[in-house]
Amino acid sequence: MMGAVPSGDDAALWLLACVPALALAIDRVLGEPAARWHPVVWMGRYLAWAGARVAPAAGAPRVRSDTRTPVRSDTDTDARTPVRSDERIFWCAALAWCGAASAVFALAWWLQAWVLQQPVWLAALALGLLLKPLLAWAMLHDEVLAVERALGESLDAGRARLARLVSRDVSALTASEVRESAIESLAENLNDSLVAPLFWFVLLGLPGAALFRFANTADAMWGYPGVHALNGVPRDWRWAGKWAARADDVLAWAPARITAALIALVGRLRAPARLAEQAARTPSPNSGWPMAAMALALGVQLRKPGAYSLNGAARVPEPADTLRACAIGSATALTATVGACAVLLGWWC
Repeated sequence: MMGAVPSGDDAALWLLACVPALALAIDRVLGEPAARWHPVVWMGRYLAWAGARVAPAAGAPRVRSDTRTPVRSDTDTDARTPVRSDERIFWCAALAWCGAASAVFALAWWLQAWVLQQPVWLAALALGLLLKPLLAWAMLHDEVLAVERALGESLDAGRARLARLVSRDVSALTASEVRESAIESLAENLNDSLVAPLFWFVLLGLPGAALFRFANTADAMWGYPGVHALNGVPRDWRWAGKWAARADDVLAWAPARITAALIALVGRLRAPARLAEQAARTPSPNSGWPMAAMALALGVQLRKPGAYSLNGAARVPEPADTLRACAIGSATALTATVGACAVLLGWWC
């Protein structure tokens, strides 16, 4: 892990092993860096730029992969519009993803290599500062609590606050559905924003954590199939988003199950055998695991209308369940961080 770790005494190795804990502490105390300094914001800007070039506008003509026949929508009246094949769209998007992912990995590797040449105390501090923007637990925790506070004011306020957290249409959600959506987001993003970056940091150091955050950001922006807007322009992501979605599925597979296990442990889940069965109810191969674990740990149902229902026979969540979900999430985050530090220390000693 982390390439060539500086040689030194046990105290130095202990200090470097505490980098995940330092990053989590910085996250809690300082929060998110300004957008102009945030690497995930930089990733998003690139993905917005590239996405506008690889994903066709909704209704643009294309060649179906199974027939090789040009298909033009009823809304496309300009015969001069270039016809792009599904395969070409897919491979252009894949190359755009791979090129940027390689650059992210290489830059993070160079930064880490340079940092590890410094005195050990400075190296540990610098790595903690570099790792922190790739974690986002404190903001997630606070946003979920803000949804609950807003619900206490009015349903419209709760919906408006939830819209900052999720991509789904919130306009018709009931109060219980707003609460369920916030808890689902907490559980799912506990993996995406904390456990998975730590998992890849342990395996590959800063480059691994940066690569995962790029893949997860690309999945969020490109990976949802169908038509959705990018920079205000509706675009067709059926083929342009396939690579990004599958890459995120692969990189998040193990961390999602680790997150579910930690939630079950912290939440004292009494029926762990039900976890796999409930997790399989969601379309995603990964997000269902932490969400199902949270639903079972809280003893509530978590639903997305028209998509899935987790622990459907249980009661709907109440305000106290949001607070308990945040407490379980915080304990899970702490457990994952301590575990990452312990694995790093065991790796080096």
